[in-house]
Amino acid sequence: MTLEITNEYGNIDVSNDVIASVVGGKAVECYGIVGMASKQQVRDGIAEILGHENYARGIVVRSNDKAIDVDMYIIVSYGIKISEVANNVQSTVKYTLEKTLNLKVNSINIYVQGVRMNNYGKKH
Repeated sequence: MTLEITNEYGNIDVSNDVIASVVGGKAVECYGIVGMASKQQVRDGIAEILGHENYARGIVVRSNDKAIDVDMYIIVSYGIKISEVANNVQSTVKYTLEKTLNLKVNSINIYVQGVRMNNYGKKH
């Protein structure tokens, strides 16, 4: 499924995987996000953290009437207020989609799949 954009120069087709990659890239830059999780069922209570090439596996994009709905599956850092992280991700993603792809955003739904300790400051 693709999103079609028409302007004075012609048509542009943007695939949902491209939108998901843009959304995922911006989301993991937000404070408090450990990574993106797969939208598939969590196995043994542990959510898999996706690499940047697999963000589309953790994001669902639906388009209708020139607006899109986005479902995002994330993993947050332990000790951070989850509602604030989710709100920050929603506003960042909405701004990015509106400014980068000139899309109208209907909703951005956040599903927290896990909480993890981050590795900041630890020596390896």
